[in-house]
Amino acid sequence: MTDFVDTNALAYSGRALPAAQQARRVRRWGWWYQAEWRLRGMKAYWTSAVGSSLLTPILYLIAMGVGLGTLVDSGSGGVAGVPYLTFVAPGLLVSTVVMSAGSELTFPVMDGFKWSKLYFARAATAAAPLQVAVGEVVAVGIRFVLEATVFWLILVIAGVVGFGSWPMIAVAALAAMALGTPLMAYAATLEDEGFQFSLVQRFVINPMFLFAGTFFPLESMPIYLQWIGWISPMWHGTQVARLLGFGLPVPGWLVAVHLAFLVALTLGGTVLAARIFTRRLAK
Repeated sequence: MTDFVDTNALAYSGRALPAAQQARRVRRWGWWYQAEWRLRGMKAYWTSAVGSSLLTPILYLIAMGVGLGTLVDSGSGGVAGVPYLTFVAPGLLVSTVVMSAGSELTFPVMDGFKWSKLYFARAATAAAPLQVAVGEVVAVGIRFVLEATVFWLILVIAGVVGFGSWPMIAVAALAAMALGTPLMAYAATLEDEGFQFSLVQRFVINPMFLFAGTFFPLESMPIYLQWIGWISPMWHGTQVARLLGFGLPVPGWLVAVHLAFLVALTLGGTVLAARIFTRRLAK
């Protein structure tokens, strides 16, 4: 770690390193330089991101606690042995973070290739295309963790979950990456944008939100619709989050299946994205 240097601070200081030393550091830390660039770019819309991260859980809590939750609790006594708000809150946390993948890993990826072409600029340095892809994954992963943390803190303050449920932050971020990295790989294949991202939003992300057990147990749906949940990162993340949030009975082997599914999608999507980045940036 002693070899790492803040190149931005170095540039502003007016002190330049020898070219060979710069190249050596970029070859080692190129993935982090890319992640840093992406995180700095998020500052352009940080107010809307923070506002959404704060406002979304508050509105959900009001709607599900004071609104729909009151009706469900008075009519059936809750869901899965707990008040409806307690049941739905972990799913809302996971689904909110997962849906952010639809904005962070689609158009921004196309921008890096098509409009700003900053991926090509990075690849023209000593950084490898693999580092460009990994840097994107790291930066967006950090964004997902921060968003999940804000949502979780609001749930804790509202008394919906306890402090011991903090691992659901990591679960929500992992579920978002399980959807986001394949989306990133798909976005990297596109050279022109028509309606592809709109179709993904309409026919992948929206059905996932509605039919992945976010608002009700998946087993309460007709069997011919349950498959949407089975293949959805949102449902797998939600089930683990509910286990952490209020102790939803989930067998250990099934927890392992949920986590393995999310990890496999994340790793597979990252590897595929890295290959596509390498192919396009090597031209």
